[in-house]
Amino acid sequence: MIKTFKVMLCPNNKQGTKLFACAGAARFVYNWTLWYQQTNYELGYSFTGDAEIRRLLTALKKENPRFQWLNQYSNNIAKQAVKDACEAYHRFFKGLAKYPKFKKKRRSKPGFYADPVKIRFTETHVKLEKLTDSRKSNRQTLNWVKLAEPGRVSAGAKYVNPRVTFDGLNWWISVGVECEGTAEQPHNPGIGIDLGIKNLAVCSDGAVYGNINKTANVRKIKKQKCRLQRGVSRKYLKNKKRESYCKTRSIIKSEQKLLKINRRLTNIRHNHLHQVTSEIVSRKPRFVVLEDLNVGGMMKNSHLSQAVQEQGFYEFYRQMQYKCGWGNIRFITADRFFQSSRMCSCCGHVKKDLKLSERTYICPVCGNSIDRDFQASINLMRYGMTN
Repeated sequence: MIKTFKVMLCPNNKQGTKLFACAGAARFVYNWTLWYQQTNYELGYSFTGDAEIRRLLTALKKENPRFQWLNQYSNNIAKQAVKDACEAYHRFFKGLAKYPKFKKKRRSKPGFYADPVKIRFTETHVKLEKLTDSRKSNRQTLNWVKLAEPGRVSAGAKYVNPRVTFDGLNWWISVGVECEGTAEQPHNPGIGIDLGIKNLAVCSDGAVYGNINKTANVRKIKKQKCRLQRGVSRKYLKNKKRESYCKTRSIIKSEQKLLKINRRLTNIRHNHLHQVTSEIVSRKPRFVVLEDLNVGGMMKNSHLSQAVQEQGFYEFYRQMQYKCGWGNIRFITADRFFQSSRMCSCCGHVKKDLKLSERTYICPVCGNSIDRDFQASINLMRYGMTN
């Protein structure tokens, strides 16, 4: 079993400059690979595999002076950038993604790959490959970057696919670590979970998890965000020169503040999702049932789109899926057209004219009166028992 850990880095000024340079090298090789594939296609040649392109890139670094600057960085950065570009083409050919585009310096997310064999973790630092070429001991310390969370990643383990990325504020490293799985099989009753906007999740065992976006803290931060957005917009209009906008230092500072507020809101919401999913998995049910929601269709409703987006239904689904795998819990996805809210939990009657404003379900056949979200969770739990 592989668990992925993401830890923030605390590089000094020299290390931060080198990390940006490594990300620039990865971006250059990625764009060069796309250019090479497009040129081959225009000349009538077939798609070139990543192994052949890597051999060509190695030869160019030895012979062509324009590519010799890449020798200052780890060759694994360039090799993985070639693989990523070719993988983007493969996904396009399979219909899983759009046609790959060139990465721009200002719009793309800086990041690069680290060799899982040469990377080393300690309690407080991580060693990255070739951040410095000097063999002096005092210079070699530049390869050791401080971790913001000591002891988060175990030292001496087998690592998988380490990636270093920059989110606009901080540098992060994400790495997969091979861990031993549990052989214990849960025997508690299964749980059906109904996701919604009024409450994030309503479980069939009676547990209700509220909407974090309705709390006073989140509302206060969102109000600060709106004020700052209006301020940035006014500054852009004030510094407009003819048809172009001039970005001043004041605008850059305000945009940095706005980025921090957005990051804070995202972290609060994701933390709430992690707490809810971990609490559900800790009860060790035999199975967990979630409905396959049509989130794209829900987003088309202009009155509900923002609320749906802030809830993070896909992130909840993703977390439940991999956390159930850790605990040997069977994860079941109910069909999108399963009548979870419209079906009476007592007699099975389907009320086709149920409106979204009706929060209490009243069955016209048996007279059952129940909260519609709780009833949906019960029906989802029974769906899991029969599948």
